Formats: sequence, structure tokens, C-alpha cells
Amino acid sequence: MNVVIMGCGRTGAAIAGSLDRDGHQVTVLDRDAGQFRRLPDSFGGRMAVGNGMDAEVLERAGAREADAFVAVTQGDNRNYFASQLAREIFGVKNVVCRTKDPERGEIFGHLGLQTYSPTSAGAEAILAMLPGSGPA
Repeated sequence: MNVVIMGCGRTGAAIAGSLDRDGHQVTVLDRDAGQFRRLPDSFGGRMAVGNGMDAEVLERAGAREADAFVAVTQGDNRNYFASQLAREIFGVKNVVCRTKDPERGEIFGHLGLQTYSPTSAGAEAILAMLPGSGPA
């Protein structure tokens, strides 16, 4: 699988490292080249510097050939915009957009994106560990 990951923070680097170890073609895109230090030393994928909200940058990162696009920057709106570009302009079939705000995640989901909210997932996991509590 050919995957473009936008955002090389802890989450993006962990996803990239895992996919790379599993033999997938991985390109990591970040506005700050210094973030690539988070990648494992063994990382054999590509690294691209630029703003993923720019279609030309996504093109250079290989979005047109990607089977999947994962947006995991710190900004929900940035993740949404880049995810829409990947899906609508470059035809990427499998697009995952991280949203820290669960309400935005719900809205983005209604707009057709696969979303993941660490806020909701974390709250549900913690509640499941507490006796007598139900899901959030």
C-alpha cells in the first residue's frame, strides 16, 4: 500500500514507522523538517517538507499515486482541508482525518470523511476502566 501521512508528530511518526516496517511505501509530509527526527532510525520511506493544504505540495508528496492519506497534524481544519484535497482532487480512496474536537469530527464524518478523535477514544477507554461507568 502506498500511504501519504501529513503530520510527523508522535502519532504520524508512529503510524509511518509501523507501516514502513510492514513493507508499505510511506511518505511523511510536514511543514517542519525538524519533525522528521521523530521517525525511527530504520525508516526507509520518503520525507517531504511543505504545507499539505497546498495541492502542489500534495502532488509532490505523491498524493496522486497514494492508496491512502492520513492527516494527523495539530489542526483539525488543516487536517480536514488536506483530506478533502486528497480525496476530491487526487482521488485517494482511503482517507483518514484526525480531529481533536469530537464535534468537528462528527461534522467531518457527515461530510463523508473517515475521522478519528483521540479525545473521544481516550475518554471512552478511561470510562471503560472505571467500575460502574458507561461509555461517554
